[in-house]
Amino acid sequence: MSTRRDLAEYRVIAVHAHPDDESISTGGALAHLAARGADVEVVTCTLGEEGEVIGEKYASLIAWDADQLGGFRIGELTRACEVLGVRQRFLGGAGRYRDSGMAGAKTNDHPRAFVNSGEQAVADLAAIFEEVSPHLVLTYGPDGGYGHPDHIRAHQITHAAAERTGNVGRILWAVRLREELEANLPAEVPQGWTRPAPGELDAVGHCDTWVELDDLAYTAKVEAMRAHATQVWIGDGLASETNPHAARAAGPVTAYALSNLVAQAVLRREHYQFGAGVPIEHGADLLSGLSGLSGLSGWGAL
Repeated sequence: MSTRRDLAEYRVIAVHAHPDDESISTGGALAHLAARGADVEVVTCTLGEEGEVIGEKYASLIAWDADQLGGFRIGELTRACEVLGVRQRFLGGAGRYRDSGMAGAKTNDHPRAFVNSGEQAVADLAAIFEEVSPHLVLTYGPDGGYGHPDHIRAHQITHAAAERTGNVGRILWAVRLREELEANLPAEVPQGWTRPAPGELDAVGHCDTWVELDDLAYTAKVEAMRAHATQVWIGDGLASETNPHAARAAGPVTAYALSNLVAQAVLRREHYQFGAGVPIEHGADLLSGLSGLSGLSGWGAL
């Protein structure tokens, strides 16, 4: 991780739908920017109550049993953000908006489901943007990356809040480049895991820029993902109190799986597409061209 403290004047916000999204999608960039002195904060929109659970110890916390998973995941998120060196808050306060579940699920109809957050969620995020005046906001593209309703909603409120406040320098969307993703899949997967079918994993054919993760930033990302042990299984042979089963995958980079046990790769690059605000040159630093924006008002002025 860079030892340069050259970003002390910059403020960065990452808007994510559930605990673990910050680490899986943007953990490397967040650790990298924080290590260079930027003020980095994660805004999490739900507690991830509708998630499944890896490991039998806490399996009964799921929504359709004890319905205690959301509270448990606060601890995982807290640890992950400590590893990344960033601050964290929940949109509207912890528990204000509930995990909507997958598209078409009955949980979409819950009155507190994030998909039903309406104008209030935009106002809540706009208040944070007004408070922080971020140079850079990281979130998802219009499809939410893989179509999850809460990811799509996070995209929507991010752009709406930025347009309302006019004080966000740039929005970038976290994506995965298909060529690099498929080239780094593990050659061998642990028993019970499966290799993804061609095109199964969410990925894109192009990006506008990326972050090269040095060893420390990469390690921080992996360890932050490991902190979400009910949701992420790292295939490096280590076990945990939450999931006492070790799994080891063989490949060019560290592998992991979610509860579906489809093997994926923690890439040495994080990829981003331009979303709005100040344009970015291809391959440029995420904060390039954003110095001196403090105090500017008006989205159009940027």
